[in-house]
Amino acid sequence: MIRKELLDILACPKCKGPVVAHNDPPGLICGKCCLWYEIVDDIPVMLIDKAKNIQDENEHGH
Repeated sequence: MIRKELLDILACPKCKGPVVAHNDPPGLICGKCCLWYEIVDDIPVMLIDKAKNIQDENEHGH
């Protein structure tokens, strides 16, 4: 689980908006961009090209 202090300073690298923690699978979600950023070994991977579009995944039934 990511610490609240870290979550408070993190922002989506694409829109600079807030991100929210997601526990299963662990990651951070930007609601505005519909992007999910993976957390690997307690470190958020905040790279746009590594993010998954959660809107696309929902539309395709994944």
